[in-house]
Amino acid sequence: MTTEKPRCAWCTGSDIEIAYHDSEWGVPLHDDQRLFEFLILEGAQAGLSWITILKKREHYRKVFDQFDPMLVAEYSEKKIAKLLTDAGIVRNRLKVSSAVSNASLFLEVQAEYGSFDQYIWQFTDGKVIDNGCRSHSDIQANSVESDVMSKALKKRGFRFVGTTICYAYMQAIGMVNDHTTDCFRYEQVRALANR
Repeated sequence: MTTEKPRCAWCTGSDIEIAYHDSEWGVPLHDDQRLFEFLILEGAQAGLSWITILKKREHYRKVFDQFDPMLVAEYSEKKIAKLLTDAGIVRNRLKVSSAVSNASLFLEVQAEYGSFDQYIWQFTDGKVIDNGCRSHSDIQANSVESDVMSKALKKRGFRFVGTTICYAYMQAIGMVNDHTTDCFRYEQVRALANR
């Protein structure tokens, strides 16, 4: 395990968390397919630890067609039933079926806004919120923006999009920079956000 650099306290438990923290977490993301991937993974994580999802992520990509929303939206009940027998994912019927219905809704948003990216980033006016957290205890579980996002997504019919899930999503896709100020990634992510 590599821990020579100062990092956020949450990620120092395993190499997989460190790799995710160092390369992805908090980096502003604008690719629709990756935005869909994180939307599904954050929903799958509800009630579980993020490490559980990270360990299953590659398998999720394989069985969910690389998170192509057009393919996932077409999943039949037979496909859902097959997924529910797969120990490589979180075998929760509500979570798996919501991934399929959320894919259809995701495509509707794309059609309406031109991209899901255009839609989702409106909740922060296209900007990264820099909370300047000094320690892990300063990081919040939700925000005004995640409350508004959650309400808007639920109104459209999305599931597993409560405000806490939405906030975790915002952190993952870089709408929020919640790296602590002593973390080596804080300034790096800040620079990416200001490009």
